[in-house]
Formats: sequence, structure tokens, C-alpha cells
Amino acid sequence: MVPYSQCCEMISQSEMAEARTETEQQTVLTPDAWEAAYLRFETPGEEIRKFMGRLNRLGARNWSRDAEIVELFCGRGNGLIALQRLGFTRIEGVDLSPRLIAQFKGTAKCTVADCRQLPFSDRSKDVLIVQGGLHHLPNLPGDLDQTFSEMQRVLRKDGRVMFVEPWRTPFLTFVHFVSEIPIVRRLSAKMDAFATMTEHEIRTYTQWLTQPQLIQKIAHDHFVPVHESFAWGKWNFVGSPR
Repeated sequence: MVPYSQCCEMISQSEMAEARTETEQQTVLTPDAWEAAYLRFETPGEEIRKFMGRLNRLGARNWSRDAEIVELFCGRGNGLIALQRLGFTRIEGVDLSPRLIAQFKGTAKCTVADCRQLPFSDRSKDVLIVQGGLHHLPNLPGDLDQTFSEMQRVLRKDGRVMFVEPWRTPFLTFVHFVSEIPIVRRLSAKMDAFATMTEHEIRTYTQWLTQPQLIQKIAHDHFVPVHESFAWGKWNFVGSPR
């Protein structure tokens, strides 16, 4: 028979383990300030539909459904779900945040890794996608050059890279101006969410928006543009590795 004192100790340890598990789960499920604002700005369903439309516009409807595709900076994985709904089956995601990847509920393989040092062999993937992750890189131009070098290394010779990032177009300048008006933020939850996101990423966001020529040069040094456009506050780029 187990002594009473040992039973109490075992129960206490079990309760402590359960409490730690609950705390860890809560940490995973609780968004940080930027993520909470993003969830107010756009629901997961809205984001998935946006990604599906964007992927098709930028050529995904012409990709082989057997293509090996990796979304970098995949976050909570809505881009992966969009790819699944478009019929792609050989897809993976990479993100630096285990908390965000833990929120993904799809079937694609997700890996916690740094996009500046990708965990893939040379010439092993057909398509690499980035949707809004590059402007979070902490140091330009070094981090961007390193990320593009890794993408260039991993892509097959006939592969495709696709990225969509914020860009200082007249539309984006106007949106920033409007979102900074206090009464607009009080009346529009979407504008308040946008302004909050900007506040929480101001250093990297400003760093990105103020160096367009440098960013384009680095992209063109690594990839041959197949499509490049600037509209509605976005830089849309599709290219092949040099």
C-alpha cells in the first residue's frame, strides 16, 4: 500500500503537471498584441479567401497540382489551407514561431525554422511563397539578401518564387493617413486594428517601406521577374531563380 503522504505528493505533482500543461496551451492559444489586432482586422475565413484569389491571380491555377510547394513565414497556416483548397497536396510551411504553427489545424507539414537558413536540400522545391513575411525581417539589407539566397538555393531551376509584401503606393499612404485620425479609429474597428498592427511593427515596417529601390535590387539580383506589379499598397512578385 502506498503511504498517504506519498499519495498526496503524487497527486500534487500530477496537479502541477496539469496546471503547467494548461498554462502552455493557454500561451499557445493567446495571441500577442499584433496577432490580436490582425484577428480583428481580418478573420481566418476572410484571409483564406483573399489568399485563394491572390494565388490564382498570380499564376497558381497554372501550377502542377503535384508541385512541391513551401510557404515561408506561414504563421497560423491560412495560406496552406488556401493551397489545399486549390487542390495542391505536396505543401509545407515554415515559420520561426512555434506558437503560431501550433494553431495550424490542416494536414500540411509545418516546420519551426528560420527562413534565413532553410531546412531543405538544394534544388528540392518547385514553388516558394511568402505572403507578408519579408517586411518583418529585423535587419535590411542583410536578412533579406540571406533569405533570398536560401530561396534561390532551394528552388529547382524551373521553379517559381512568389511574394506579396506591403508597398508605399498612394493607396497605402492614404490608408495610413486615415487610420491615424482618432475619430476614424473609434468608428472603425478595422482601421483601429490596422493602426494597432502598424504601431507594433513600426521599426521593421518603416525600414521596409523606406527602402524600395534597395529591396527591388536585391530581389532582381536573385530572381528573374516573370510578373511584377504595384497596386493597392502591395508589391506582387513572381520570378524564377537566377
